[in-house]
Amino acid sequence: MFVIIGYLLAMGCIFGGYIMHGGNIKVVLEALPNEMLVIGGGAIGAFVVNNQPKVIKATLRSIPAAFKSSVHTKANYLELMSLLYDILQKARKEGLMSIEKDVDAPETSSLFQAYPKILKDHHLTEFLTDYLRMMVSGNLNSYEIEALIDSEMESHHQESHGPIAAIARVASGLPAFGIVAAVLGVVNTMGSVGQAPAILGAMIGSALVGTFLGILLAYGVVEPLGGLMEQQAEDRSKTFLCVKATLLASMQGYNPTTCIEFGRKVLFSTERPSFMEMEEHVRGKR
Repeated sequence: MFVIIGYLLAMGCIFGGYIMHGGNIKVVLEALPNEMLVIGGGAIGAFVVNNQPKVIKATLRSIPAAFKSSVHTKANYLELMSLLYDILQKARKEGLMSIEKDVDAPETSSLFQAYPKILKDHHLTEFLTDYLRMMVSGNLNSYEIEALIDSEMESHHQESHGPIAAIARVASGLPAFGIVAAVLGVVNTMGSVGQAPAILGAMIGSALVGTFLGILLAYGVVEPLGGLMEQQAEDRSKTFLCVKATLLASMQGYNPTTCIEFGRKVLFSTERPSFMEMEEHVRGKR
């Protein structure tokens, strides 16, 4: 919602200011289809050439997600930490082997079924169960688990930033494509020398629309979208950092209440629940 509002505010102020200054919006609208074909088509073609198919697919999935509200809210983190608490509490009371069935089949586990939002996130569920399974096996110590988590998170970081880098490259290239469109317009105008001044003036104005659109699309549309996608990627990484901190604290021998406190502390302050909120939520679930 805020993305749409931001775009409307930016476009309204830019074009509104142009009209208030006495500009003829008809000139821009008439040149828009041709200029957009040159600029947009060139940018899309360069985007396809510049990225592997997997990055193209990831980018196409990420763009619609940027327009949706973030799922990484305080309520979701409360759910995640409550699930972690329940798992660690069961392991503490009944032994690590007691959670083996929950880890191997989370979709049928009563522990996981109590938290459908977490279970719906297949990547997070897989991440959590993979490292719980390693804890159950007992073959790795906390330092080895931490190194393995860090390696996976680094790979995840690189994957999540592929679309962001692709969008950033498109944004940096759009002004150049705007210049290309403007140069083509000037070439077309030079071929019409001898026409009436009014006609030549309209053709030059149409050519300059290309430069305007290239810069507008770069800094008013695409670059802000890339920035939003980057922030969302950072939000996603906090979920995995929360799981990491909690599980490592458990392997160090801390009780479940202290373990989820380790996880709570790595969250951004805007989404981090307070200690009392966390305790009341866990108590309510129990």
